[in-house]
Amino acid sequence: MSKVEEFEELRPLLFSIAYRILGSVGEAEDAVQETWLRFDGSATLPASTKAFLSAAVTRISIDVLRSARVRREEYVGPWLPEPLLSDPYQDPGRAVELADSVSMAALLLLERLSPLERAVFVLREVFAFGFDEIAAAVGRSEAACRQLLVRARRHMEAGRPRFAADRQERQELATRFFDALKDGDVGGLQNLLAADVQLVGDGGGKAPQLAKAVIGAENVARMLGAVFPWLIRIDVTFEPHEVNGHPGAIFRDRDGKILHTMALDALGGQIQTIRMVINPDKLGHIGPVGDAWAVDREVKQARRQRS
Repeated sequence: MSKVEEFEELRPLLFSIAYRILGSVGEAEDAVQETWLRFDGSATLPASTKAFLSAAVTRISIDVLRSARVRREEYVGPWLPEPLLSDPYQDPGRAVELADSVSMAALLLLERLSPLERAVFVLREVFAFGFDEIAAAVGRSEAACRQLLVRARRHMEAGRPRFAADRQERQELATRFFDALKDGDVGGLQNLLAADVQLVGDGGGKAPQLAKAVIGAENVARMLGAVFPWLIRIDVTFEPHEVNGHPGAIFRDRDGKILHTMALDALGGQIQTIRMVINPDKLGHIGPVGDAWAVDREVKQARRQRS
């Protein structure tokens, strides 16, 4: 195969590594492009193209993450990963690990790790790289990488739920949730929510957003039941769609432009967390982005006219 063909064959893997390290579709795509430039500019062919490219995209992603963390400290409101509608890399032998590792909850747990710990964890736990490959990728000894993995596992396990929801159970719960949301059924919504459910919105100061997370089944149900029927009245639509490997939806304005995504975390037959990405900078990779401020103004005007 030519260099281009070899690279394109490995592109899904490279993107998936970079996205899990960075939590950003745009930054992951940039890291993959930079990896290609380094590969294309190399005068010699590596013994293993996969090892060379994986190491390159990992190093680039670590550097990007270090600078991104400074920006995230100044971020307006809660920070959430950029929504990923489908993971381009598929491995039937590691399907469960791949799906779990791309969820919003897992990516937020990864934020607890240092860039090196995060890279080692992703390469080992998600993609099953050998410690020799990981050591070459992050520029540390195998022994140091093993210690980094131990620390990373400890942080990740401390934040993980004690048991996971069945995929079919999650989907059935999501279907009932979105039916109740469409109807503005506050009681129906509340019955589906865990007592300590959280509703989190990421607008980044660039779209209407919650001042802070809304907590508690009654509070979340009342807010959703009060807002979404008005959105539907002004022709906002939503389509159920997996978001980061979990049930969710894409919301669009009357022109079909994207307003936000919603992802649901379910556990024990109840919805534990609802995460909405509203920041337009995080939605452009999905399609044309609508004006959430204009929609917000239209909803307020409709409410005034009704009252």
